[in-house]
Amino acid sequence: MIVLRGLWSLFVVAMTLVGVILANNVAHGIMKQFSMADAEPQSRIMFKLGINALGGLVGFLFGLISFRKLVSWVTEMEKVPLLDKVSAVAGVLIGLTVAILFTTPFANSESWSVPIRIAACVVGVILGIGFAMSAKEQITYVFPGLTPDMQVGPTTANACRPKMLDTNIVIDGRIADIAMVGFIEGLILIPGFVLQELRHIAGSADNLKRARGRRGLDMLNRLKQIDGIETKVFEDYPKELDMTEEVDQRLVSLADLIGAAVVTNDYSVNEIAKLKSVSTLNVNELANAMKPVFLPGEDLTITVVKEGKEAGQGVAYLDDGTMVVVEGGAEHLGQIVPVVVTSVLQTAAGKMIFSDLADAKGNSVSGTTVRKDRDKK
Repeated sequence: MIVLRGLWSLFVVAMTLVGVILANNVAHGIMKQFSMADAEPQSRIMFKLGINALGGLVGFLFGLISFRKLVSWVTEMEKVPLLDKVSAVAGVLIGLTVAILFTTPFANSESWSVPIRIAACVVGVILGIGFAMSAKEQITYVFPGLTPDMQVGPTTANACRPKMLDTNIVIDGRIADIAMVGFIEGLILIPGFVLQELRHIAGSADNLKRARGRRGLDMLNRLKQIDGIETKVFEDYPKELDMTEEVDQRLVSLADLIGAAVVTNDYSVNEIAKLKSVSTLNVNELANAMKPVFLPGEDLTITVVKEGKEAGQGVAYLDDGTMVVVEGGAEHLGQIVPVVVTSVLQTAAGKMIFSDLADAKGNSVSGTTVRKDRDKK
């Protein structure tokens, strides 16, 4: 910001001086044209000062208006790939060179030289840029360094894209642990409206909401301290973004516009992203995918914690929260028992494992299934 203000001051001062110089030249021309050399010195000085002041004011206003335009153009130029910039410059140089060479025979013509050369330069620049832009692929073969290794865009892999967090995943807190072990890396973006919602939750009068909001803020601080992770608050919203949308829809729309992947554990955000073909990283899906796979016949050792819905059934839970239904386990509440897996059911809430009680040899005692001896083939 300090550099931008310094450039603004320098540019405005320069334009003001240019305006004063041009106005001074105009004043000399007017005085010469209307034979004001014989006028009183005081009148000539006042006339010059008035014209110079007017020219300085015009230059100052021009500097204010044009600097904003220049900044917006420079900002837009940052989005243009390096290859396109190099191609455009090469096209301008080629076009001007060819135009000057072809118009050399007209250099001695006093009446036709200037208009012919101007027209030739304009046509040459247009054709040169068109030629260079059409030959971008060939330029990359000669200068492979002009092609970036990773570009943020809809076709890039999730690992190369910035990740955009929603409010729920920030409050959840697991994203920090996932990033700490290296499963998520690169640039992580927190939209300004998400951070604002998080602060609002952290300042809620409800104790539970306030605790959740503060946990989310602590999680963001943890993310900033993880090596290999760059966490930024993103507020440079594109003009196409509708700021009147709900937070979830606005988040997905923003990710779509800048080519980011949405990290969430919220079902509605996940479905909205699917409708808009926006890439998502769902932590709940990751957790389900990381759960161990059990096949019928495998043995487990579990603790029966409660009775099941059916008579005689017991229920146990694995460390990852997977529910295990044990036939005949109701008689062993609170006990650690060996079981044999009979079947695995995948539901919307996760996996359910059905099993029978097993004896010391790994055989089912309920008669539903018998585990095969793994050592025998």
